[in-house]
Amino acid sequence: MPRMPRSDEFALDRQDRSILDILQRDNKRPQRSIADEVHLSAAAVQRRIAAMEGAGVIAANVALVDPDAVGVTITSIVEVHLHNENAATVDRAKALFRDAPEVQQCYYVTGGSSFVLVILAADMRVYQRVTRRLFAENESVKSYRSLIALDRVKTETGMVIP
Repeated sequence: MPRMPRSDEFALDRQDRSILDILQRDNKRPQRSIADEVHLSAAAVQRRIAAMEGAGVIAANVALVDPDAVGVTITSIVEVHLHNENAATVDRAKALFRDAPEVQQCYYVTGGSSFVLVILAADMRVYQRVTRRLFAENESVKSYRSLIALDRVKTETGMVIP
């Protein structure tokens, strides 16, 4: 059985990029409609989508939930500074942040901070419990700074595909 190429080995052509652009905006769009727009057969579009899923180019098909519609009122961007950056400390922090359901995004970064996180919480009481659990009671965390979003100006998940 042939090995599926990894996403870093998968060569996207113009039509693959067009398909990805459409799917990023609406992944429930019928393949026939996509096929018409990119000038391929529906079967060819289906094969290309399956190949991109197999290669990890398409990482997931998910529903994007509006936080306001489900009562999630706090969005916070948090800068985290660890006491040290040794591999074990960083790996423990990554695991803790990865496993926290309130952490929507987590980045290990350069430039003075150790991590930048985006955290969603229903209200300030919930947010306080999250920050206490993840940061204040975490001996690896030297300091953290919360930036509470006043308005979600843009929260798209799509990207420009080069």
